[in-house]
Amino acid sequence: MKRVAVLGVGRMGAAVATELSKAGHPVILWNRSRDSAESLASNYSNMVVAATPGEALKDADVAISFFVSGPATEATLLADPAVLEQSNDSIVIVDMGTSGVETAKKLGLAASKAGRKFVDAPVSGSVSTIQNHQLLVMASGDEKDISEIRDVLMVFSKKIVRVGDIGAGQVMKLVVNSVVHALNVAVAEGLTLASEFALNLDSVYDVLEESVVAAPYVKYKRGTFLGTNSLVAMNIDTVGKDMGLILELARSRELVLPLAESVSGAYSRASKAGFGDRDMGSIAESFKTK
Repeated sequence: MKRVAVLGVGRMGAAVATELSKAGHPVILWNRSRDSAESLASNYSNMVVAATPGEALKDADVAISFFVSGPATEATLLADPAVLEQSNDSIVIVDMGTSGVETAKKLGLAASKAGRKFVDAPVSGSVSTIQNHQLLVMASGDEKDISEIRDVLMVFSKKIVRVGDIGAGQVMKLVVNSVVHALNVAVAEGLTLASEFALNLDSVYDVLEESVVAAPYVKYKRGTFLGTNSLVAMNIDTVGKDMGLILELARSRELVLPLAESVSGAYSRASKAGFGDRDMGSIAESFKTK
């Protein structure tokens, strides 16, 4: 069993650490808020908490970072050169967060200079897909490095797709998110329109689930859209961060993405109206806010 460090014990990172622990892997946790890591580790005998990122990587065979943004990832892995330089010399570092293309390239370059292996591997899914071992991993980097960590990633994933060299994983993730975030707004708008004409929303959702728009996302977000599930899978502010990365990527190639611009505006307005910490599926509530 490989020793796996998990850096960033938020919802997704905690779920990944839990599945790895259940599978028998020794897990080393590090989180900016140590209390969260301590709380999780107290439930599993094969989990320990490291005091620093460097300590977490020192004895790990694989390190998985799962932060909400590129700056947070860079602050953890790149701010102090000793984190990489003093890590296990055979370690494979895997960034599974939506960190952005530039961060992925910085991590790849820094890892190479330190003689370490790096895989850029953002994901499509949520906590429930991790728990059901159904996560889709969009990996980029050296094929040998990806193969080396396949057994670890498949503990909580259904498929690993190599999409290219380092940075391509982040591009693929933003492509997926550009569609998901637009679909989220579209479903919310449709339900808002149906509500205004006094249609029964359960029946409306039944129709959506049987129609041509019945994507997996539509099906598993039913509870959030209809107000029966209050859990936050991804909040509106995080979506806003994603939309910023998508538009930044498009502008770097002088592309105009009118739908992405409009969708980004919708999330920005929702955040300014006080919905930033709410799940993205609740964006419909912001439509009536003046």
